[in-house]
Amino acid sequence: MSALPTTSAIVVSYHTGPRLQECLYALKSDPDISEIILVDNGNTPEAEAWIDSFIARTETACLIRAGDNPGFGTAVNRGAASALGELLLVINPDAIIRRGSVGPLFAAMSGQPDPVLVGGKIFDLHGREERGCRRNTLTLARALGLGQWTLDHEPAPLGPIAVGAVSGAFFLMRRDGFHALGGFDEDYFLHVEDVDLCRRVIEAGGAVIYQPLAGALHYGATSDAPSGVVQAYKARSLARYFRKFAKGPFERALVAAIKPLFAVALKLRA
Repeated sequence: MSALPTTSAIVVSYHTGPRLQECLYALKSDPDISEIILVDNGNTPEAEAWIDSFIARTETACLIRAGDNPGFGTAVNRGAASALGELLLVINPDAIIRRGSVGPLFAAMSGQPDPVLVGGKIFDLHGREERGCRRNTLTLARALGLGQWTLDHEPAPLGPIAVGAVSGAFFLMRRDGFHALGGFDEDYFLHVEDVDLCRRVIEAGGAVIYQPLAGALHYGATSDAPSGVVQAYKARSLARYFRKFAKGPFERALVAAIKPLFAVALKLRA
């Protein structure tokens, strides 16, 4: 088997807690990870001291700490701008990569049109696939219940399959392809930026692939950000997404009319 391309792992942390240590140690010990880029959007003084120590002890790791919190997508873009690897692995700070997962992610790119984005299986502490790993393209009709969006209740595929979207918590892209698309849309502060990126990949003639043979354990909900604030950002991001991809004036008007319902729906779901 030929050697894998160099891979830069990008981790964005905001008051993540001790799970960040597990995430970084797993990346450090994985022989397929060439570089670790940690973007510190804000952590406690104790956590920052540990981060500084980890960076100092890890030759392949570097730190970006601008003293602000620009949001997840902007932070990933900052990390990608300094990445040296041919591949970019974006992984949440509360996710622990399963050793050897870069190979299957990269293998799933074979034969796919560029740009190609491959997401892996994200599972919880009980080994269950999480809800956002594989999805259809998010449309207004699907958001209103007129069609299926998430696919986690479908039979698990045995190998890579084309999907409409995967999770931004764990995915691989070629660095050149990520930059060609402009990276994440920085007008999203939190949530939906991954769905937006996947849609732009497909609309550019590329492919979004779900690869169940690569995986990461996701603890989830480790940040101390208030849930109400997170839900508000999610509602705002959904409204932006549907305005951005609206097909014609009627759909734009419909999005404007139902925008207040996004926050209500998210509260009911929570």
